[in-house]
Amino acid sequence: MTSSYSIDDVDFRILQLLIDDSTISHRDIGQQVHMTGQAVGARIRKMQDTGVIEGYTVRWNPDKVGEAINAFITVFLGSNTVHPAFQTFAKQHDSVKEMHRVSGEGCYWIRVRAGSQEDLNIFLDELLKFGNYRVNLSMGKLK
Repeated sequence: MTSSYSIDDVDFRILQLLIDDSTISHRDIGQQVHMTGQAVGARIRKMQDTGVIEGYTVRWNPDKVGEAINAFITVFLGSNTVHPAFQTFAKQHDSVKEMHRVSGEGCYWIRVRAGSQEDLNIFLDELLKFGNYRVNLSMGKLK
């Protein structure tokens, strides 16, 4: 169930603590916001039920699992009719980590992880079925 829900200062502080470390216990959060762990849990459930908290994730190091190349690709589709096929392709391709439909230059912005330059080239060759692209490679994550 999602509805309009306004969070107060305590909810916001709880949310910030979860964003910093989603594994923190309700008890530890409670100590920082001066509440019981049970009260914190109730607030977290309320934020989940109303859609403020959509889920939890893990920060990981892609380099450690062989995905050293991080490419930001602006996609210029060849025609208006290929949007559905391109979206399906991008959603099903494991190397596509993010996809955004954008205004301005290009039609889509995608972030791709690849294990090697050769893997990235294979992906880019497949991408040509839908249109053209511009690639920018990450030189290192700063934040």
